[in-house]
Amino acid sequence: MSTFARTGFNASAYSASRPNYPSKLFEYIFNYHKHSGSARWERAVDLGCGTGQATPHLSPFHEVIGIDPSEGMLQRARTYVTSLDIAPSGKEERFKFLKGSAEDLQLTVEDGSVDLLIAAQSGHWFDWSKVWPETQRVLRKGGTAAYWVYAEFRLPAYPSLTPLITSYHQGSDSRSSVGMYFQRPGRTILERMLVDVPDPASVLGEKSELGDVQRMYFCGTDIPPPVTLPPGHNPQPSLMRKEMSWRDLLGYFRTASALHTYHEKHPEDLDSEEDARFLADDIEADSKRQASRVKADADDSEASEDISIRGGDIAIRFWKDLRQGVLESNPSAPVGADDKVQVDWPLALILTRRN
Repeated sequence: MSTFARTGFNASAYSASRPNYPSKLFEYIFNYHKHSGSARWERAVDLGCGTGQATPHLSPFHEVIGIDPSEGMLQRARTYVTSLDIAPSGKEERFKFLKGSAEDLQLTVEDGSVDLLIAAQSGHWFDWSKVWPETQRVLRKGGTAAYWVYAEFRLPAYPSLTPLITSYHQGSDSRSSVGMYFQRPGRTILERMLVDVPDPASVLGEKSELGDVQRMYFCGTDIPPPVTLPPGHNPQPSLMRKEMSWRDLLGYFRTASALHTYHEKHPEDLDSEEDARFLADDIEADSKRQASRVKADADDSEASEDISIRGGDIAIRFWKDLRQGVLESNPSAPVGADDKVQVDWPLALILTRRN
Protein backbone atom coordinates (compact mmCIF):
# COMPACT_ATOMS: atom_id res chain seq x y z
CA MET A 1 0.00 0.00 0.00
CA SER A 2 3.01 2.29 0.34
CA THR A 3 2.92 3.12 -3.38
CA PHE A 4 -0.44 4.85 -2.97
CA ALA A 5 0.71 6.78 0.09
CA ARG A 6 3.67 8.37 -1.70
CA THR A 7 3.37 12.12 -2.22
CA GLY A 8 4.09 11.82 -5.95
CA PHE A 9 1.47 9.17 -6.69
CA ASN A 10 -0.97 10.40 -9.38
CA ALA A 11 -4.31 9.99 -7.60
CA SER A 12 -6.17 11.74 -10.43
CA ALA A 13 -5.08 9.24 -13.08
CA TYR A 14 -5.73 6.39 -10.65
CA SER A 15 -9.30 7.56 -10.09
CA ALA A 16 -10.06 8.13 -13.78
CA SER A 17 -8.95 4.66 -14.89
CA ARG A 18 -10.44 2.49 -12.16
CA PRO A 19 -13.78 0.66 -12.58
CA ASN A 20 -16.89 1.97 -10.86
CA TYR A 21 -18.77 0.02 -8.22
CA PRO A 22 -22.22 -1.10 -9.40
CA SER A 23 -25.36 0.04 -7.59
CA LYS A 24 -26.40 -3.61 -7.24
CA LEU A 25 -23.48 -4.18 -4.88
CA PHE A 26 -24.73 -1.47 -2.53
CA GLU A 27 -28.31 -2.70 -2.82
CA TYR A 28 -27.06 -6.08 -1.62
CA ILE A 29 -25.15 -4.52 1.29
CA PHE A 30 -28.03 -2.21 2.30
CA ASN A 31 -30.52 -5.10 2.22
CA TYR A 32 -28.25 -7.10 4.52
CA HIS A 33 -28.05 -4.08 6.84
CA LYS A 34 -31.84 -3.61 6.88
CA HIS A 35 -32.37 -7.16 8.11
CA SER A 36 -30.37 -6.70 11.30
CA GLY A 37 -33.56 -5.91 13.19
CA SER A 38 -32.13 -2.73 14.71
CA ALA A 39 -30.50 -1.07 11.70
CA ARG A 40 -29.89 2.66 11.86
CA TRP A 41 -28.79 5.04 9.12
CA GLU A 42 -26.89 7.69 11.06
CA ARG A 43 -23.19 7.19 10.27
CA ALA A 44 -21.19 5.28 7.67
CA VAL A 45 -17.40 5.02 7.47
CA ASP A 46 -15.32 4.13 4.39
CA LEU A 47 -11.96 2.62 5.42
CA GLY A 48 -9.13 3.08 2.93
CA CYS A 49 -11.45 5.34 0.93
CA GLY A 50 -8.80 6.21 -1.65
CA THR A 51 -10.12 8.68 -4.22
CA GLY A 52 -13.67 8.24 -2.95
CA GLN A 53 -15.04 5.88 -5.59
CA ALA A 54 -17.26 4.06 -3.08
CA THR A 55 -17.90 6.89 -0.62
CA PRO A 56 -20.78 8.69 -2.43
CA HIS A 57 -22.77 5.45 -2.48
CA LEU A 58 -23.11 5.86 1.29
CA SER A 59 -25.37 8.90 0.85
CA PRO A 60 -28.40 7.15 2.49
CA PHE A 61 -26.56 7.77 5.78
CA HIS A 62 -26.79 11.12 7.56
CA GLU A 63 -23.02 11.38 8.09
CA VAL A 64 -20.26 9.79 6.00
CA ILE A 65 -16.57 9.64 6.93
CA GLY A 66 -13.80 8.59 4.54
CA ILE A 67 -10.50 7.50 6.09
CA ASP A 68 -7.22 6.94 4.22
CA PRO A 69 -3.48 7.14 5.05
CA SER A 70 -2.71 9.11 1.86
CA GLU A 71 -3.33 12.86 1.84
CA GLY A 72 -3.23 12.86 -1.96
CA MET A 73 -6.03 10.33 -2.10
CA LEU A 74 -8.06 12.26 0.49
CA GLN A 75 -7.76 15.51 -1.44
CA ARG A 76 -8.91 13.78 -4.61
CA ALA A 77 -11.83 12.24 -2.69
CA ARG A 78 -12.90 15.65 -1.37
CA THR A 79 -12.82 17.11 -4.87
CA TYR A 80 -14.68 14.13 -6.32
CA VAL A 81 -17.52 14.20 -3.79
CA THR A 82 -17.87 17.98 -4.08
CA SER A 83 -18.33 17.63 -7.85
CA LEU A 84 -21.27 15.23 -7.53
CA ASP A 85 -24.97 16.00 -7.36
CA ILE A 86 -25.80 14.26 -4.09
CA ALA A 87 -29.13 14.70 -2.34
CA PRO A 88 -29.85 15.94 0.21
CA SER A 89 -27.61 19.02 0.13
CA GLY A 90 -24.91 19.99 2.62
CA LYS A 91 -22.15 17.76 1.24
CA GLU A 92 -19.44 19.65 3.12
CA GLU A 93 -21.15 18.91 6.43
CA ARG A 94 -22.25 15.34 5.63
CA PHE A 95 -19.03 14.06 4.02
CA LYS A 96 -15.77 14.28 5.96
CA PHE A 97 -12.36 12.92 4.99
CA LEU A 98 -9.77 12.14 7.64
CA LYS A 99 -6.24 10.79 7.58
CA GLY A 100 -5.87 7.50 9.43
CA SER A 101 -5.58 3.74 9.21
CA ALA A 102 -8.09 0.91 9.53
CA GLU A 103 -5.99 -0.74 12.24
CA ASP A 104 -6.24 2.20 14.64
CA LEU A 105 -9.38 4.35 14.57
CA GLN A 106 -9.09 5.61 18.15
CA LEU A 107 -8.46 9.22 17.09
CA THR A 108 -11.11 9.32 14.37
CA VAL A 109 -14.08 7.10 15.33
CA GLU A 110 -15.74 6.72 18.74
CA ASP A 111 -16.92 3.47 20.32
CA GLY A 112 -20.29 2.17 19.11
CA SER A 113 -20.91 5.07 16.73
CA VAL A 114 -20.98 3.49 13.25
CA ASP A 115 -23.95 1.92 11.48
CA LEU A 116 -22.13 0.79 8.33
CA LEU A 117 -18.39 0.23 7.99
CA ILE A 118 -17.04 -0.52 4.52
CA ALA A 119 -13.67 -1.13 2.90
CA ALA A 120 -13.58 -1.15 -0.90
CA GLN A 121 -10.44 -2.54 -2.54
CA SER A 122 -8.34 -1.98 0.58
CA GLY A 123 -9.01 -4.96 2.86
CA HIS A 124 -6.21 -7.04 1.34
CA TRP A 125 -3.75 -4.63 2.99
CA PHE A 126 -5.29 -4.88 6.46
CA ASP A 127 -3.84 -6.48 9.56
CA TRP A 128 -6.98 -8.40 10.51
CA SER A 129 -5.71 -9.12 14.02
CA LYS A 130 -6.27 -5.38 14.57
CA VAL A 131 -9.07 -4.60 12.13
CA TRP A 132 -11.60 -7.08 13.52
CA PRO A 133 -11.24 -5.69 17.08
CA GLU A 134 -11.59 -2.14 15.73
CA THR A 135 -14.61 -3.21 13.66
CA GLN A 136 -16.32 -4.54 16.76
CA ARG A 137 -15.38 -1.47 18.81
CA VAL A 138 -16.74 1.16 16.42
CA LEU A 139 -19.89 -0.61 15.21
CA ARG A 140 -23.15 0.18 16.91
CA LYS A 141 -25.39 -2.73 17.96
CA GLY A 142 -27.02 -3.87 14.74
CA GLY A 143 -24.29 -2.19 12.69
CA THR A 144 -22.89 -3.81 9.55
CA ALA A 145 -19.38 -4.26 8.18
CA ALA A 146 -18.95 -4.86 4.45
CA TYR A 147 -15.46 -5.48 3.08
CA TRP A 148 -14.79 -6.28 -0.56
CA VAL A 149 -12.13 -6.46 -3.25
CA TYR A 150 -12.13 -7.09 -6.97
CA ALA A 151 -9.49 -9.36 -8.48
CA GLU A 152 -7.73 -9.32 -11.84
CA PHE A 153 -9.81 -8.18 -14.79
CA ARG A 154 -11.05 -10.53 -17.47
CA LEU A 155 -12.29 -10.14 -21.03
CA PRO A 156 -15.51 -12.18 -20.82
CA ALA A 157 -15.85 -12.51 -24.60
CA TYR A 158 -12.33 -13.99 -24.78
CA PRO A 159 -11.84 -16.49 -21.92
CA SER A 160 -8.88 -18.00 -23.77
CA LEU A 161 -6.90 -14.87 -22.81
CA THR A 162 -7.34 -15.38 -19.05
CA PRO A 163 -4.03 -17.35 -18.76
CA LEU A 164 -2.19 -14.46 -20.44
CA ILE A 165 -3.75 -11.97 -18.01
CA THR A 166 -2.86 -14.21 -15.07
CA SER A 167 0.72 -14.65 -16.28
CA TYR A 168 1.26 -10.89 -16.58
CA HIS A 169 -0.01 -10.26 -13.04
CA GLN A 170 1.30 -13.36 -11.24
CA GLY A 171 4.28 -14.58 -13.26
CA SER A 172 7.95 -14.52 -12.29
CA ASP A 173 9.58 -13.61 -15.63
CA SER A 174 10.42 -9.91 -15.43
CA ARG A 175 10.49 -9.67 -19.21
CA SER A 176 6.75 -10.30 -19.43
CA SER A 177 5.30 -10.02 -15.93
CA VAL A 178 4.99 -7.51 -13.09
CA GLY A 179 3.95 -10.24 -10.65
CA MET A 180 7.09 -10.04 -8.53
CA TYR A 181 6.63 -6.30 -7.99
CA PHE A 182 3.29 -6.36 -6.22
CA GLN A 183 3.44 -6.04 -2.45
CA ARG A 184 2.90 -9.41 -0.83
CA PRO A 185 1.04 -10.89 0.91
CA GLY A 186 -1.54 -8.18 0.23
CA ARG A 187 -1.69 -8.83 -3.50
CA THR A 188 -1.97 -12.59 -2.93
CA ILE A 189 -4.92 -12.05 -0.59
CA LEU A 190 -6.60 -10.01 -3.33
CA GLU A 191 -5.83 -12.59 -6.02
CA ARG A 192 -7.37 -15.25 -3.78
CA MET A 193 -10.48 -13.09 -3.25
CA LEU A 194 -10.18 -12.74 0.54
CA VAL A 195 -10.48 -16.47 1.22
CA ASP A 196 -7.43 -16.10 3.51
CA VAL A 197 -9.06 -13.40 5.65
CA PRO A 198 -9.99 -14.99 9.00
CA ASP A 199 -13.54 -14.92 10.31
CA PRO A 200 -13.97 -12.41 13.15
CA ALA A 201 -14.60 -15.16 15.72
CA SER A 202 -11.20 -16.73 15.02
CA VAL A 203 -9.57 -13.41 15.95
CA LEU A 204 -11.87 -12.20 18.73
CA GLY A 205 -12.57 -15.58 20.32
CA GLU A 206 -15.26 -15.77 22.99
CA LYS A 207 -15.45 -11.96 23.11
CA SER A 208 -16.70 -11.80 19.53
CA GLU A 209 -19.94 -9.89 19.01
CA LEU A 210 -19.66 -10.04 15.23
CA GLY A 211 -21.97 -12.63 13.73
CA ASP A 212 -23.97 -13.66 10.67
CA VAL A 213 -20.80 -13.76 8.59
CA GLN A 214 -21.45 -14.11 4.87
CA ARG A 215 -18.88 -14.50 2.12
CA MET A 216 -20.04 -13.84 -1.42
CA TYR A 217 -18.13 -14.38 -4.65
CA PHE A 218 -19.49 -12.50 -7.65
CA CYS A 219 -17.35 -14.07 -10.35
CA GLY A 220 -19.65 -16.17 -12.51
CA THR A 221 -18.52 -19.67 -13.40
CA ASP A 222 -15.05 -18.55 -14.51
CA ILE A 223 -13.39 -18.61 -11.10
CA PRO A 224 -10.04 -16.81 -11.36
CA PRO A 225 -6.83 -18.65 -10.46
CA PRO A 226 -5.49 -19.26 -7.84
CA VAL A 227 -8.88 -19.21 -6.06
CA THR A 228 -10.50 -22.25 -4.52
CA LEU A 229 -13.81 -21.23 -3.00
CA PRO A 230 -14.54 -22.48 0.53
CA PRO A 231 -16.87 -25.50 0.73
CA GLY A 232 -20.53 -24.57 0.42
CA HIS A 233 -19.87 -21.25 -1.31
CA ASN A 234 -21.27 -21.09 -4.82
CA PRO A 235 -20.17 -18.34 -7.20
CA GLN A 236 -22.72 -15.64 -7.99
CA PRO A 237 -23.14 -13.87 -11.36
CA SER A 238 -20.51 -11.22 -12.04
CA LEU A 239 -21.43 -7.70 -10.86
CA MET A 240 -18.56 -5.52 -12.05
CA ARG A 241 -18.54 -5.07 -15.79
CA LYS A 242 -17.55 -2.05 -17.85
CA GLU A 243 -17.25 -1.20 -21.52
CA MET A 244 -13.90 0.52 -22.02
CA SER A 245 -11.85 1.68 -24.95
CA TRP A 246 -8.61 -0.20 -25.46
CA ARG A 247 -6.87 3.10 -24.72
CA ASP A 248 -8.59 3.37 -21.34
CA LEU A 249 -7.74 -0.25 -20.59
CA LEU A 250 -4.07 0.64 -21.06
CA GLY A 251 -4.62 3.57 -18.70
CA TYR A 252 -6.00 1.09 -16.17
CA PHE A 253 -2.87 -1.06 -16.51
CA ARG A 254 -0.76 2.00 -15.74
CA THR A 255 -2.46 2.50 -12.35
CA ALA A 256 -1.06 -0.80 -11.03
CA SER A 257 1.26 -0.33 -8.08
CA ALA A 258 3.45 -3.14 -9.41
CA LEU A 259 4.09 -1.28 -12.67
CA HIS A 260 5.33 1.78 -10.77
CA THR A 261 7.68 -0.43 -8.73
CA TYR A 262 8.74 -2.37 -11.83
CA HIS A 263 9.87 0.82 -13.56
CA GLU A 264 11.72 1.96 -10.45
CA LYS A 265 13.68 -1.31 -10.61
CA HIS A 266 13.92 -1.45 -14.41
CA PRO A 267 13.92 2.16 -15.71
CA GLU A 268 15.50 0.95 -18.96
CA ASP A 269 12.20 -0.71 -19.85
CA LEU A 270 10.72 2.73 -20.49
CA ASP A 271 13.28 3.17 -23.29
CA SER A 272 12.45 -0.13 -24.98
CA GLU A 273 12.15 -0.12 -28.76
CA GLU A 274 8.65 0.75 -29.86
CA ASP A 275 6.37 -2.25 -30.31
CA ALA A 276 5.50 -2.17 -34.02
CA ARG A 277 2.29 -4.18 -33.74
CA PHE A 278 -0.79 -2.06 -34.60
CA LEU A 279 1.56 0.93 -34.87
CA ALA A 280 0.12 2.44 -38.06
CA ASP A 281 -3.43 2.11 -36.72
CA ASP A 282 -2.41 3.63 -33.38
CA ILE A 283 -0.71 6.59 -35.06
CA GLU A 284 -3.87 7.20 -37.09
CA ALA A 285 -6.01 6.92 -33.94
CA ASP A 286 -3.80 9.46 -32.17
CA SER A 287 -4.07 11.85 -35.12
CA LYS A 288 -7.87 11.65 -35.09
CA ARG A 289 -7.90 12.09 -31.33
CA GLN A 290 -5.66 15.14 -31.52
CA ALA A 291 -7.90 16.69 -34.17
CA SER A 292 -10.97 16.13 -32.01
CA ARG A 293 -9.19 17.62 -29.00
CA VAL A 294 -8.32 20.76 -30.99
CA LYS A 295 -11.97 21.10 -31.98
CA ALA A 296 -13.08 20.52 -28.39
CA ASP A 297 -10.73 23.26 -27.20
CA ALA A 298 -12.13 25.58 -29.87
CA ASP A 299 -15.63 24.81 -28.58
CA ASP A 300 -14.48 25.53 -25.00
CA SER A 301 -15.30 21.94 -24.05
CA GLU A 302 -13.31 20.02 -21.46
CA ALA A 303 -11.05 17.46 -23.12
CA SER A 304 -10.43 14.17 -21.34
CA GLU A 305 -7.03 13.32 -19.94
CA ASP A 306 -4.84 11.78 -22.63
CA ILE A 307 -3.30 8.32 -22.37
CA SER A 308 -0.15 7.69 -24.39
CA ILE A 309 -0.37 4.54 -26.51
CA ARG A 310 3.12 4.76 -28.01
CA GLY A 311 6.26 3.00 -26.84
CA GLY A 312 7.45 -0.48 -26.05
CA ASP A 313 7.47 -0.86 -22.28
CA ILE A 314 6.04 -3.91 -20.54
CA ALA A 315 2.53 -2.44 -20.22
CA ILE A 316 2.39 -1.63 -23.94
CA ARG A 317 3.65 -5.11 -24.80
CA PHE A 318 0.97 -6.75 -22.63
CA TRP A 319 -1.70 -4.44 -24.06
CA LYS A 320 -0.73 -5.40 -27.60
CA ASP A 321 -0.50 -9.09 -26.67
CA LEU A 322 -4.16 -8.89 -25.64
CA ARG A 323 -5.22 -7.10 -28.81
CA GLN A 324 -3.35 -9.65 -30.89
CA GLY A 325 -4.96 -12.48 -28.92
CA VAL A 326 -8.42 -11.06 -29.54
CA LEU A 327 -7.74 -10.93 -33.28
CA GLU A 328 -6.52 -14.52 -33.27
CA SER A 329 -9.77 -15.51 -31.58
CA ASN A 330 -11.95 -13.31 -33.79
CA PRO A 331 -10.27 -11.74 -36.86
CA SER A 332 -13.11 -9.23 -37.27
CA ALA A 333 -13.03 -8.00 -33.66
CA PRO A 334 -12.50 -4.24 -33.17
CA VAL A 335 -9.11 -3.73 -31.50
CA GLY A 336 -8.32 -0.12 -32.42
CA ALA A 337 -7.09 2.09 -29.60
CA ASP A 338 -10.46 3.81 -29.31
CA ASP A 339 -12.63 0.77 -30.05
CA LYS A 340 -14.59 -0.67 -27.14
CA VAL A 341 -14.13 -3.94 -25.26
CA GLN A 342 -16.11 -5.51 -22.42
CA VAL A 343 -14.12 -5.95 -19.20
CA ASP A 344 -15.21 -7.50 -15.92
CA TRP A 345 -13.71 -8.00 -12.49
CA PRO A 346 -14.47 -10.90 -10.09
CA LEU A 347 -15.58 -9.46 -6.75
CA ALA A 348 -15.44 -10.96 -3.25
CA LEU A 349 -17.52 -9.58 -0.37
CA ILE A 350 -17.41 -10.28 3.38
CA LEU A 351 -20.42 -9.20 5.46
CA THR A 352 -20.91 -9.30 9.21
CA ARG A 353 -22.92 -7.43 11.81
CA ARG A 354 -22.54 -6.63 15.49
CA ASN A 355 -25.03 -8.54 17.63
